[in-house]
Amino acid sequence: MADKTDKQLERDEKIYQLSTLVAGRFSLQEVLDRLAEAAVKITGVKACSIRLLDADAGDLKMRSTYGLSEEYRNKGVVSKNDPVIEAAFEGQAVVLDDMRIDGRVKYKEATIKEGLVSQLTVAMKFRDKAIGVLRLYSPKAKRFYEEDIHLARAVASQCALAITNAKLYAEAVEGARIAEQMRLAGIVQRKMIPREAPRISGLDVAAKYIPCFDVGGDFYDFLKVCDDRIVVLIADVMGKGIPAALMMSCFRGAARAYVRGQCGTDSVAPVIDMLNKTVCAECDEGQFITLFYALIDAKNMKMTYCCCGHEPTLLIRKGHITDLDAGGLVLGVDPDAEYEVGTVNLQTGDSILFYTDGLIDAMNFDDQLWGKENLLAAAKKFAHEPAETMMNDILRYRRRFVGLANQIDDTSIVVIKTDRT
Repeated sequence: MADKTDKQLERDEKIYQLSTLVAGRFSLQEVLDRLAEAAVKITGVKACSIRLLDADAGDLKMRSTYGLSEEYRNKGVVSKNDPVIEAAFEGQAVVLDDMRIDGRVKYKEATIKEGLVSQLTVAMKFRDKAIGVLRLYSPKAKRFYEEDIHLARAVASQCALAITNAKLYAEAVEGARIAEQMRLAGIVQRKMIPREAPRISGLDVAAKYIPCFDVGGDFYDFLKVCDDRIVVLIADVMGKGIPAALMMSCFRGAARAYVRGQCGTDSVAPVIDMLNKTVCAECDEGQFITLFYALIDAKNMKMTYCCCGHEPTLLIRKGHITDLDAGGLVLGVDPDAEYEVGTVNLQTGDSILFYTDGLIDAMNFDDQLWGKENLLAAAKKFAHEPAETMMNDILRYRRRFVGLANQIDDTSIVVIKTDRT
């Protein structure tokens, strides 16, 4: 009696030790290998196998064994429609007293060669959903009884929990790794956006980028052509996350190279044409970039521009607002697309407002868009202010409208004011 009690206590202790795998930070394969070994040692059988359900393939993949040869491990496919598997998934503990003569055994020759005679199969379930099976093997006929079934179920229950925990832990680790990559990509991306607005005689410039996530597709840049001329670009890459950020980085490099190549000229059309062809070559199907490109000559008070499917830049002059919309298609659709170039003669006191659609598409908790009408009203109201003050007041008005509602798109805004004093 005492020996039986001691043996039971020893088994209970081994089952309890399985719980350390449930809470442990182990890889899934490490968990499976430890569980297969523990199942053999707890039950005192010859071997154990653990198969996990592959829902897409409709079969059970051998994931771990203990006490079985490599040849037996790879003997063949076990379908979820196998009668033993179906019975186990329905909640039965399936005992095969002699696998050598049982009609439910598919691979009899492999079984005989391995020296296996009896088998016990129980399902591993998590929240009543079958995720695989635990199988115990013995070289003796009629080896498994009620006590063995209870023990196998206990081991299978711990297995299911430990396997699920290992999967969740692996997903958490992968999620943390991706989050860190996104954070670092965000740092790199923000370094590409100018930290300070350029200083150029006759112009007052302010700009701000408000990311929605770690990385995104918004982009603006200032390229000083000479002491009194500057190229302003503002763009939005279709999409979010790392793909959009990578495309933005590629586009930024191309834009800088093409602008420098046109230094000393007022030509905008050749740059737009080269950028469009580059984007058509680099973008995957369905990707595109919107762009507003402006060359501002502060000395001669003239701006030459092209709007490529982007939100038109606004010219605010003496209370009147004009959409600067000359241009054409978004970049990346048609390599042979033609673009119209517009020209504006500037006056002292003009305000030029560049922005991405994230500025006007911001929504409040009632799913109402801030919209362009509110932007126009704010632009008129603050047009008399210096560029940075005007920009911050527009953003403040928008923030008052949207409150603390989460946004789903980045915001970029550039304000340039002409000042001849």
